[in-house]
Amino acid sequence: MKKAICNAVAGIAVVTIAVSACSSSGSSTKAKPVTLDSATSVVARPAGASATPTLLTGGKGILLISPRPGPDLAKVGYVESEYKVAGTATAYAQSNGATAFPSDGMMSLKPTTKADYATRIVVRRPKDPAKFNGTVVVEWNNVSGGLDVAPDWTYTANEIVRSGAAWVGVSAQMIGIEGGPVAVETALSKMGGAGLGIKAQDPARYGTLHHPGDAYSYDIYTQVARMLRNPTGPVRPLGDLQPKRLIAMGESQSAFALTTYYDGVQPLTHEFDGFLVHSRGSSALPLGEPGKPTDIVSAVTGAVPVRFRTDLTAPVMVVATETDVAGILQYVKALQPDNAHLRIWQAAGTAHVDAYQLGGAAAAFGCAAPVNAGPDNFIVGAALAKLNDWIVHGTPPAHSPALKVDAAKTDYVRDANGIAEGGIRTPQVDVPVDVLSGIPAPGGPTACMLSGTTRPIPDATLAKMYPSVADYNAAYAKATD
Repeated sequence: MKKAICNAVAGIAVVTIAVSACSSSGSSTKAKPVTLDSATSVVARPAGASATPTLLTGGKGILLISPRPGPDLAKVGYVESEYKVAGTATAYAQSNGATAFPSDGMMSLKPTTKADYATRIVVRRPKDPAKFNGTVVVEWNNVSGGLDVAPDWTYTANEIVRSGAAWVGVSAQMIGIEGGPVAVETALSKMGGAGLGIKAQDPARYGTLHHPGDAYSYDIYTQVARMLRNPTGPVRPLGDLQPKRLIAMGESQSAFALTTYYDGVQPLTHEFDGFLVHSRGSSALPLGEPGKPTDIVSAVTGAVPVRFRTDLTAPVMVVATETDVAGILQYVKALQPDNAHLRIWQAAGTAHVDAYQLGGAAAAFGCAAPVNAGPDNFIVGAALAKLNDWIVHGTPPAHSPALKVDAAKTDYVRDANGIAEGGIRTPQVDVPVDVLSGIPAPGGPTACMLSGTTRPIPDATLAKMYPSVADYNAAYAKATD
């Protein structure tokens, strides 16, 4: 029964499912456009230091690990290049001297020390400027696994090339360049050189890079954005493209960092036109220390829950999985109502790290049950599309229903099959053949705590739910509509 049903799914346009389900406007009235570089500009960007780019070549080629191959860039009319970006960055501290962040996100930061840096960016952009939609998605690369990776490129690559946006991955944190602790170790860690940093992995290409510590990561990120928006030298990473808007994007530890950036640095720079914050927890990443990487595990354990401040105009799209909300990351403690510049999408049947992200490496994790095979990639892609529309046209995205949590806020209210109720619903969740969950099975390595599970629904139960393949197809098509 299940084999017949799964074969039938192939005849349905799955890729359109979440985009259709998530794309309706949450309001019939259009907000005033918030693109800060347009004729409707409401906030001026202060002048500041900008990164200086130099083309990187040689060695083993671009090192940015991804278990799942993205689109064939040449076939879709994109080009890929890599640059050393250098300058002098500033660290920040809270003006009141506090170490804990205010729970309402209303940070006030002041500059402290300065340090020279030389990190790298990877650029993927349309070759033909006529195909460029004006949007540059700037991803804060993730280093939780001791590797410099770009998980949200994996989730959004199809939407980026479909829309004609450019993508830039920024090695903002120290571990990606210099190496350091591996917070989330997997069976792939040693194979991928986790904890070594790209300088040690390929000194011929990256030997001149140097990172002064995560205290400077926020300003490095800003300086890269300034360089992309207003290139001044002969080396132009975006070529002849003329950016109209910059979107900050990051997943997991990078989402924690973007929470800090939005609450503390964005009020000082106004450098980004929108933020896609994917899979954050309840707290925000610390401001860091010179010469050191951030200990993400210690940083988020017992930290104060931090919300997004409500006095900025740059819109924020949050995508939260089951793992994030009432799972191990406990974002439920920092949830806040949507407002004129905030949408929080809570996605049923999804996990912090899933089979789509892991590609063929999922089995190597050694989890006690198959990792989550949910539809998060469709939802994140839809979120990026709607965020871009929000910036360009002032049309806010739809509001997401909340995932239903239990009284202890450590698990979900579930249906008879064990599927979480509430949240954004997709056909994979509402017309299931598997129980998709963001909560892990007991046992397995640390990474499995973030990977959720996929549990097949017994054939006898499927036969009662869908007496025939035609019944299944009809239910699936209805859920898609």
